[in-house]
Amino acid sequence: MRYVSTRGKAAAVGFEGALLAGLAPDGGLYVPETWPRLAGDDLAALAGLPYARLAERVLAPFMDEAGRAALGPLLDAAYAGFAHPAVVPLKQLDAGLWLLELFHGPTLAFKDVALQVLGRMLDAALTRRGERLTIVGATSGDTGAAAIAACRGLASMDVVILHPKGRVSDVQRRQMTTVADANIHNVALEGSFDDCQALVKAMFNDAPFRDAMRLGAVNSINWARVMAQAAYYVAAAVALGSPHRRVAFAVPTGNFGDVYAGYVAHRMGLPVARLLVATNTNDILARFLETGEYRPAGVTPTLSPSMDIQVASNFERLLFELHGRDGAAVEALMTELARKGRFAVGADRLTDARALFAGTRLDDAGMVDTIGRVFRATGETIDPHTACGIHAARAAGLSREVPVVALATAHPAKFPQAVARATGREPALPAHLADLASRPERYTVLPNELGAVQAFVRASAKAR
Repeated sequence: MRYVSTRGKAAAVGFEGALLAGLAPDGGLYVPETWPRLAGDDLAALAGLPYARLAERVLAPFMDEAGRAALGPLLDAAYAGFAHPAVVPLKQLDAGLWLLELFHGPTLAFKDVALQVLGRMLDAALTRRGERLTIVGATSGDTGAAAIAACRGLASMDVVILHPKGRVSDVQRRQMTTVADANIHNVALEGSFDDCQALVKAMFNDAPFRDAMRLGAVNSINWARVMAQAAYYVAAAVALGSPHRRVAFAVPTGNFGDVYAGYVAHRMGLPVARLLVATNTNDILARFLETGEYRPAGVTPTLSPSMDIQVASNFERLLFELHGRDGAAVEALMTELARKGRFAVGADRLTDARALFAGTRLDDAGMVDTIGRVFRATGETIDPHTACGIHAARAAGLSREVPVVALATAHPAKFPQAVARATGREPALPAHLADLASRPERYTVLPNELGAVQAFVRASAKAR
């Protein structure tokens, strides 16, 4: 399998090249040169497999020979620490409505499912090569903690994570800033998540800095992370009768990475009826699917901070497909976005997107209402992000013959105040995080300036 850039100017690379580079040299994102296929019989054969074995079969076609040889034991190790034996259990909420619980990993968020794999993949590749990376990432709340949990203590890398100061929950922040390993470095940026993400991209696009620091990525710009997420879509659909039954998915998303993983599963042959893009007040993706215009606005803080995003970096991968894999067309759109603060696609492209995707939005009051309704009707406690997904599932108006799987992306204890408002009960953290509020924190506050962040990265890498 070879990987090409969404902007068309970078040379194709193998899986390990895409894994270690993160962002392509031309500023684009790596995608497979061709889409591997899982035929109907292949999908049917996955029914009843342990999650690690199912994931192995889904991921293997994307990898090179060395990666495939080590994949089985790597997945076993990645998921050994999950709190549920099914790793990603599927639970029925209502007639035709299912909840896919993705929060049983060490940091209680869906990011663990992929990042526990990605961290091990990076470490194995770097160890084989005798190399070292400086991982830089931006987080709207969950990615940073999951990346740190996956990479802490590894001799092959330093990790620098930027989060928007004051715009993540206390639990999310402390899961990052209380990790004391010497290779972990946290930055509280005086800005929004979009500012954090823009600085990370700017560092990757600064070729001398990127090469000198040997930058690598764990955000969903890294293809391997999206690839790893595709497996849980397959697991849920097969459990509900695929390939003989179409399934829809409702996905809380801000950066478009998680829902794009559903698109990857679709391109592999999974019979996906709809991908419901569930947004909060920061609804750029829903607006695009309504109008065809992509126009970032100011970021509004909400009860679902991991979705407080206006520049969805993974959306570029879908644009690449909508434009017939024309890298020049994608680059033109990204240039227009940078210059004019917007771009629009033609009616035919929008029609193609709507054939699979639909968008919804939910404000804070709606999240609290949905959490409360679910709790009273089923006894299940969900977090604000998952509430956006439940709302999207119920608003979809799909045939009763099509089950809808709402992705439960975070444990409710990560957002105790919002859950308590809705249910009257504050959810408790699991035992391994029960003392989180009393652990000492360690992080650096920096201004929203590229030079300041680059200086911090240099100093952090030199320290190792």
